[in-house]
Amino acid sequence: MKKELELYIHIPFCLKKCAYCDFLSGPESREIQEKYVNALCEEIRFCGDFSQSQVISIFIGGGTPSVLPGEWIARILQEIKEKFDLREDAEISIEVNPGTADRKKFQLYRQAGINRISFGCQSADNRELKILGRIHTWEEFLESYHLAREAGFDNINVDLMSGLPEQTSENWERSLRMTAELGPEHISAYSLMIEEGTPFAERNLLLPDEDTERKMYEDTSMILAEYGYHQYEISNYAREGRECRHNLGYWKRTEYLGLGLGSASLVGETRFSNTDEMKEYLRNSRYPLKIRKNMESLDRQEQIEEYMILGLRLMKGVSKTEFYRLFGEYPGDIYGEVIRKYVTMGLMENEDDYIRLTRNGISVSNPVLAEFLS
Repeated sequence: MKKELELYIHIPFCLKKCAYCDFLSGPESREIQEKYVNALCEEIRFCGDFSQSQVISIFIGGGTPSVLPGEWIARILQEIKEKFDLREDAEISIEVNPGTADRKKFQLYRQAGINRISFGCQSADNRELKILGRIHTWEEFLESYHLAREAGFDNINVDLMSGLPEQTSENWERSLRMTAELGPEHISAYSLMIEEGTPFAERNLLLPDEDTERKMYEDTSMILAEYGYHQYEISNYAREGRECRHNLGYWKRTEYLGLGLGSASLVGETRFSNTDEMKEYLRNSRYPLKIRKNMESLDRQEQIEEYMILGLRLMKGVSKTEFYRLFGEYPGDIYGEVIRKYVTMGLMENEDDYIRLTRNGISVSNPVLAEFLS
């Protein structure tokens, strides 16, 4: 039986860098974009032998992949189909920014085999979108959303962001409800992180206080539940059966191969990432060993830590049976003291076959998860 494999394809281009963004992306000429697509197709052809793996999901992210012509995206996917064994029902997602895809482009995506659209909307409030430096309005998002539906997409995610400068809990609730009323199959609700080196990090921002942020988080699950969404991970909500399979793979440590500038991989128990230097990538994309950096083999303890930290992001939690199958011990054998401590504090549950965070535990998840690191 073949091993499951996920693919991540990085498109490092956008029309304009947002004020909060620290991703490996930025505006670039069409000439450089075309050279990059050519290099990416070469990397796909020469990335190594994956004949014993079957691709179960593909995620085309960025940047803004939808700034590229639809034909180029189709070409990338054709290269993947020729190189890899792609499961018939594989989930194939592409990130789209409102205003960067028209009717023809959505149709090309469908013809190329893409079956899931992930919209970077972030807010239903035009003032908040302007503060973030987004290039679109709510109205332009609505137009893009409806074009995707008309093209036949029945699996759509919408990204929203809380904790924005000058955002109130009332404004956050309005964004949630306006989005949920559209009926996307999936909503990702992230909290804004101020990252070093971004314009936001250099500004004196009026951010919501800690209590307001916590209220926003607690309100999210209650409000979205009214519309039929269940929370299955710290920041993700879905209609029944519409959880993002690609992201579930990450949290369950399914092997993944990153293709493109700066993309990360976990193959076997070896972790590595591609160079983040564009010139080096364009020059050497057909030589995997020349572009792969930060190669490290994870030892047993690192695998265990990663499994716990990722698994505890899921509302279902970590299966003790599955943990024993993988590592020959139960979580309590290794983390008994930490688990008992947080169960006593009401931040964790240890019931039946699962160890999971409680609602209170999720709201303070970072320091809790840190205790599973040696």
